Amino acid sequence: MILLKINRCALSDLIEKNRVMWYNIGNLNSKGNFMFTYTKKIPNDLSCDVLVVGGGPAGLCAAIAAARGGADTLLIESNGFCGGMATAGLVAPFMTCYDSGGNRRLIRGLFEEIVDRMVAVGDAIDPSTVPTSSAFTSYITVGHIHVTPFRAEGLKRLSDEMLGEAGVRILYHTSFVDAEVVGDRIDRVIVLCRDGLYAVTAGAVIDCTGNGDAAVAAGVPFTLGNGEGRIQPATMFFRIGNVDSARIDADIEANRNNFYRKDGVNYRSLHWWVSKAREAGDWTLDRVSIGIFRGVDEDEWSVNTSRIMGVDATDTESLTKGEIVGRQQVKEIFDFLKKYVPGCEDARLLESGSTLGIRETRHIHGVKTLTVDDLLECKVPEDSVMLAANSVDVHGRFGPKSNEYIALPEGRCYGIPYGCMVTPGLSNLLVAGRCVSAESEAAGAIRVMPPCMGMGEAAGTAAAMGFADDLRSLDTDLLRDTLRKNRVELDME
Repeated sequence: MILLKINRCALSDLIEKNRVMWYNIGNLNSKGNFMFTYTKKIPNDLSCDVLVVGGGPAGLCAAIAAARGGADTLLIESNGFCGGMATAGLVAPFMTCYDSGGNRRLIRGLFEEIVDRMVAVGDAIDPSTVPTSSAFTSYITVGHIHVTPFRAEGLKRLSDEMLGEAGVRILYHTSFVDAEVVGDRIDRVIVLCRDGLYAVTAGAVIDCTGNGDAAVAAGVPFTLGNGEGRIQPATMFFRIGNVDSARIDADIEANRNNFYRKDGVNYRSLHWWVSKAREAGDWTLDRVSIGIFRGVDEDEWSVNTSRIMGVDATDTESLTKGEIVGRQQVKEIFDFLKKYVPGCEDARLLESGSTLGIRETRHIHGVKTLTVDDLLECKVPEDSVMLAANSVDVHGRFGPKSNEYIALPEGRCYGIPYGCMVTPGLSNLLVAGRCVSAESEAAGAIRVMPPCMGMGEAAGTAAAMGFADDLRSLDTDLLRDTLRKNRVELDME
């Protein structure tokens, strides 16, 4: 048994709930609440070589890669399924996995294997066959070459299959609580299962929480958003069905010559109907276009339009308020579609995300920091663990209508270095996904799901190689050779 000390509860809450006991009252926390020390004995009977915290796109690939690399791997996930933003958040499609000209497939490895297996059973469309500037890309050209439409439900099932095949031990409905650091290593990770708290000892820990929860609990410094109070806005994705897709397509194609950009705002799909709805009092949102992506099924579309400003997904109250606002926005957008948009008169609202689509929270401070200049100058460092060409995509810098989008020169790409996933002060921690060490603008490019999956695969492969040693001094040449054997693209052509 070990002792767990938590400083988390307000004194006023204790009084209201008649739970006042002999507590050691300390200082106020950041919200002005009194803190107390709570001590509990918990079992310490979970152990593994590699612990993956979070089963989103990065965590899924990290766990599979670590187990295939021979490590006894445990994955914990708070939902009852993997996929994160791709499943719980209904974020779709997978953005491009190609270079900026759409000629070379860059993000391969596990991402490609997942896509190929979904394509084989009809749960995805091969990105090589998906035309740009079409219904599948919300009629956008730049940066949207060869996206991958997929079914979220299919990804849930496939995730279970691939994790099982690799031998990953899975604990769904399990949340990260805290990390205990001894010297320069995370000695134990405290998790909350349905049957109570447990401590996990692991040779290596991979933080794939998206928010850097495990890293921050272990004392790793971070920057929230851009460090000056701005966090990219959140979106509540939703899916609609029973749509006459041919009529939507015809309406948008008839107005394609009316796409334009003005004052930092893109006027794209269906902005002509949004203007009419605003004039009639049926549209109150600070959005001028509808982001709408056709799915695998001809009558189903994913809608990426709602925009909730100021959401800090590391703060429960802020996230809760954001999700409530998101669902309100979903209703207004859906009502608009049914009333104004040709082909949507008989549409059905199938589901909204069970969580907000989060673009940004914390960026941990790693051994290296990926900068926006690194991306735009197409740098490929010697310790790169993957190549990507996803565009710099920054939402909401100048308000909810604004969007800044910078694509690479045609045919170019950049590398994501291993050093962005390694923290200086801890020898057995890796971070993968959107919270890696990167400037806010650079993270605006690599936060999308294919790069996150590539980073996850690299982190899992590295952890399997070095969980007993110091991951900061891992032989990156050997890591890169191993990744190449697993069909990861690392070489410039």
